[in-house]
Amino acid sequence: MSAKAAKNKAGAAALIEELAEHYPAGEGEESPRPYTLGGEALRPTAALAALDRLSERLARRLRDTIEPFARMKPSIDASPVKFCRFESWRSEQPEFTALSLYRMKPLKGGMLMSIEPALISALVDTFYGGRGIHGERIIREFTASEEQLLTRLSEATIQTLTEVWAEVMTVKPQLSARETNTAYASLIAGDEPVAVARFRVRLGQGESRMIDIVYPVASIRAVEAELAANLHDEVSSSAAEWRARLGTALGEVRLQARSVLARPELSVSELMKLAPGDV
Repeated sequence: MSAKAAKNKAGAAALIEELAEHYPAGEGEESPRPYTLGGEALRPTAALAALDRLSERLARRLRDTIEPFARMKPSIDASPVKFCRFESWRSEQPEFTALSLYRMKPLKGGMLMSIEPALISALVDTFYGGRGIHGERIIREFTASEEQLLTRLSEATIQTLTEVWAEVMTVKPQLSARETNTAYASLIAGDEPVAVARFRVRLGQGESRMIDIVYPVASIRAVEAELAANLHDEVSSSAAEWRARLGTALGEVRLQARSVLARPELSVSELMKLAPGDV
C-alpha cells in the first residue's frame, strides 16, 4: 500500500470514528416499512375519469343555472380535471378574484369555488339588459350589485354541484368564508395536492371566463371507492343505452332504392305504333 493510500484510509477511519461519537448506533435510524408495489389502493388518478364525468354533467346543468342571470343561454365547456399543488393553482389566480370556501360533509376537508370577477361584471350587465361585453376593466372591488349577484350565483352553483354529487353520494355544503385574495384562501397547505375542475363560460360573443372547483386530493381519496363504483355502473348502463341508440340510429339510415316493375321487349315497328294512353 502506498503512503498516499494509507493516509487516505487513516483519514476515512478518523472521520467515521468522529461521526460515531456524535451519532451513536441506532440513533436517528428508521425501521424499514413493508411496501408492495401496486398495493396502494388510494390514488388520485384512479378517480380522474369519474371526476371528469361529474364535471361534464355539472357543465350541462350550469347552463340552466346561469341562464336566468345572463338572460341568454351561455356556452359552458368543462376542461379535463387536473391535479396540481394548491400553491401552483393559487399562483395562477389574479390578485383580486371571487373565492367561496365550503365544507362538504361527509367529505374530509373543504372545497373551494373560484369565479372570475369579469364573469360577475358581465352577468350584472346582461341581467340589466346589456350584452355583457366590456373593455379591459381592472376590477379591484365589487359593486353592491356585483356582490349581490355573486352571492346568488355562488349559492345556485353550489346547489347544482350538490345535485350532481348526489349521483355518487349525498353531500351537505356549508359556506365557511368568502375571500377576494387567494392568500387568505386557507383551504389546505400550499404543498398539498388538489384536483381542479375548470369551466369556461361564454356569454354571447364575449370572451370566455373561468369558474374553478378545487377539491383537496385527500377528500377525493376518501370517496374514491364510491366514485369508481359510480363510474363502473354508468359504463355498463351507458353501454346498453348506446346499443339501443345505435340501433335506432341505424334504423333511420336512408338508402337509395329503385324499383323496376317490368322490362318489356318491343320491336321497333311495335314501338313506332305506340300512341298516348298505351301501356
